[in-house]
Amino acid sequence: MTSSVHEDVSGHADRAWWRRTPAVLTAPRRVFAALDDDAKGELDARQEPLTAIVFLAAVAAVLSTPATGRLLDDPVIDGILIPVLAVFTGGIYAVFGYFVLGGAVYLGARAAGSQGSYRRGRHIFGFSLVPLALSLVVLWPIRLALYGSDSFRSGGSDSPTGDRIFDLVQLGFVLWTVVLLVVGLRTVERWGWGRALAALTAALAVVAALVALFRL
Repeated sequence: MTSSVHEDVSGHADRAWWRRTPAVLTAPRRVFAALDDDAKGELDARQEPLTAIVFLAAVAAVLSTPATGRLLDDPVIDGILIPVLAVFTGGIYAVFGYFVLGGAVYLGARAAGSQGSYRRGRHIFGFSLVPLALSLVVLWPIRLALYGSDSFRSGGSDSPTGDRIFDLVQLGFVLWTVVLLVVGLRTVERWGWGRALAALTAALAVVAALVALFRL
């Protein structure tokens, strides 16, 4: 009986976090406020949605890089390899982004006076990526339907106007993600806009320092 009750509670928590995931786009403060609950069942229930969000966002990021947009310029690369490369590289980006960029969010929040944990910083970062994940399932099917393999070739039918339009739309999804990150910090930490923006600025400074370090 106890086991059955535990499974029911766990299943309810899992379903609740899957419902909250798209709600980040329409009611972000309600979703981010739920991150205050550090009960083990709640933490466990977040893991699958977070994994899906971060992975989809990472694949979208990979597809949007200039290098991916020139893949088919190399005659050695076959079009069928592109989704394989996107998934493989996206997995690497996902791990890096979640733990390193999530860590930058944590350090930025700490610099602004937060007492929150590294895990909470990662979770705020992860759920703020929903717009970027959305771009993969909304924007990229449209682009592929219009331009097909030319999306991954220099001087294709998407060049230059279509390419620029889709880049601008993709940038809109990125900015939406940044806005949600600020909203998440403000909601979870119960800060004003100024302090949340200061935390974001500190997090970006950490990222810039990491980039400079790797370029040495």
